[in-house]
Amino acid sequence: MSLDLDTRFDPAYGEPVPIAEGVVRITANNPGAFTFHGTNTYIIGHDTLAVLDPGPADDAHLEALIHAIAGRPVSHIFVSHTHRDHSPLAARLKALTGAITVAEGPHRSARPLRIGEVAPLDASSDTDFVPDLVTADGQLVDGDGWRMRTVLTPGHAANHAAFALEGTGILFSADHVMAWSTSIVAPPDGAMSDYMASLDKLIARDDRTYLPGHGGPVVSPQQFVRGLKTHRMMRERAILERLDKGDSSIPDIVRAIYRDTDPRLYGAAGLSVLAHLEDLVGRGKAISNEAPAIDSIYSPAR
Repeated sequence: MSLDLDTRFDPAYGEPVPIAEGVVRITANNPGAFTFHGTNTYIIGHDTLAVLDPGPADDAHLEALIHAIAGRPVSHIFVSHTHRDHSPLAARLKALTGAITVAEGPHRSARPLRIGEVAPLDASSDTDFVPDLVTADGQLVDGDGWRMRTVLTPGHAANHAAFALEGTGILFSADHVMAWSTSIVAPPDGAMSDYMASLDKLIARDDRTYLPGHGGPVVSPQQFVRGLKTHRMMRERAILERLDKGDSSIPDIVRAIYRDTDPRLYGAAGLSVLAHLEDLVGRGKAISNEAPAIDSIYSPAR
């Protein structure tokens, strides 16, 4: 099963775009290699509202959100995870609206840092955010005319959560599943084993549409997620093949299996390979000369 990405998307920066009954999207003007055209913030409800992923600390985006809220009360601010393109604006929006913030928890790594290790995405992490309500897997939050269910999906980040709008078939999939690209999994911020388990969790659900943190909707989501899983498994096989052929370092593997990738993206590719190698070592399919790290030497398990 191939992965059919969809890069068609009009961000309509600052403008409220109706997506479904009672769901409006506003895209922040923060395009980039990992944010596509920008971060999607969703406003949910008609009278008393919820805001999901308020976005980066950007004055123009806050002004656009306040304009779209149009004086209506906001009861909840949901945060999918604590990367700086998703959560920092929550504090200012909370101060203006009095809403309570809801998330899996504060930022944390998927595993402890090893001696001398530096988290490569540390600058992208919002360590100031602490939710008012820590939500558990399957927990329901009731609002005015809407009900949101937490679906914990660690992998891209340790505290990553998707949120299902009950009775609509909509899952706000944040950065776990996006139509335009695969999600980056970069240890120690995230973990491939968690990411794959979260894909299986979503495959078992019956959502009809995903509304992601970047880009347009994901339609036929179970089929798409199966494609994501197949893509990751193919990447894993390619890494194992490179180990069998004698490649022993992450730069060697990246140059071999990302031949058609812009070399400026090799750093991100190396983090993805590291995530796979950590998972392979954990499952006994590969061996590292020490605890797996970006500069470790690897070999196939025999």
